[in-house]
Amino acid sequence: MSGIAYAEVIGDPIAHSKSPLIHGFWLEALGLSGDYRRAHVRPDALATFIAERRDDPDWRGCNVTIPHKVAVMDLVDDPGDIRGTIGAMNTVVRQKDGTLIGTNTDAAGFYAPLAELDLEGAPVAVVGAGGAARAVLFALARANVGHVTILNRSPLKAMGLLATFGLKGDVVGLDAALPPVSLLVNSSSLGMTGQPPLDLDLSPLPEEAIVYDLVYSPLKTGLLKAAEARSLDTVDGLDMLIGQAALAFELFFGAPPPEGRDDELRALLVAA
Repeated sequence: MSGIAYAEVIGDPIAHSKSPLIHGFWLEALGLSGDYRRAHVRPDALATFIAERRDDPDWRGCNVTIPHKVAVMDLVDDPGDIRGTIGAMNTVVRQKDGTLIGTNTDAAGFYAPLAELDLEGAPVAVVGAGGAARAVLFALARANVGHVTILNRSPLKAMGLLATFGLKGDVVGLDAALPPVSLLVNSSSLGMTGQPPLDLDLSPLPEEAIVYDLVYSPLKTGLLKAAEARSLDTVDGLDMLIGQAALAFELFFGAPPPEGRDDELRALLVAA
């Protein structure tokens, strides 16, 4: 054992993750001893990975990305009833006695760039129906948005999500025309490096619409390029990534990230 506190991000794939850069930047800025790593964990190895880390006193926890955000809920404690609310976990924190607690920092991280906007009653469209979509829909329900259209490859899979979060709306296929919404969110992996593109016709969107893509590799996705070509306001995936990471960092290392360094961090991430 190294004796150095460490956390990590797990997923399949995971090579694209910028989380180690973020946490490493904050650890260095604060002068804290610690490490943050990537771990490639395939679905059939998830239970073994969690069991092994549970017994490591140096392990502080992990961030959880595609495709483990739902499956990990069966392997850790859930004192905040994340299963009953968001239905997906993106953060696991090890307690000193070896207890593992799961939580979700995605919802707050997603909503942070939108917090100053009045979305009450606004029509919204969300692409995807996975773990990230659950966090997005949870946050949108708290913002009292209006009609929600979910676009998903399998509409049946997404049908239950609206009821789960008490939202009114409909579910359509990815080939359906976009409604004239105030906010479009891509919560799927479409458009990510190595994944199929997300080809949407943005012409139905009003000129004041916001297009928000949770994908951050590449940072300038095809969706965001199309939105900028129409002079629409955009939010890229780094905003949510940094927002959710800030909450997880304090859980892992016991200190909040340094203030006033976000521009420096974003420049580092863009250059990477």
